[in-house]
Amino acid sequence: MNIYESAEDYLEAILRLQQRKGSVRSIDIANELDVTKPSVSVAMKKLRENGYIEVNGDGLISLLPSGRKIAERIYERHRLLTEFFIHLGVDESIAARDACKVEHDLSEETFQRIKEHAQKK
Repeated sequence: MNIYESAEDYLEAILRLQQRKGSVRSIDIANELDVTKPSVSVAMKKLRENGYIEVNGDGLISLLPSGRKIAERIYERHRLLTEFFIHLGVDESIAARDACKVEHDLSEETFQRIKEHAQKK
């Protein structure tokens, strides 16, 4: 699975928005990620062409199975790392920001060890 960090961020945002709102439009993603609508448009085109999302005739965006798999993986990392950093005493907003940076680059082995450690609590 070779995908750019920004694409992972878009897929994660779509997943979070679907969970909160039920339906997702480009403007929702732009607001969520604090990016421009043209940036979202370019990203959605690439994600659609690569089979990660689909956009229906009403402009509603949904994850396809391959996109959902990536989004869930990144979102799980984000949540667990944020909680882990908070548990270490890091301020919540800093923990969330740092988790967003680390979630993309952390090896699967290291993430699994952090996950196992967190589950022992």
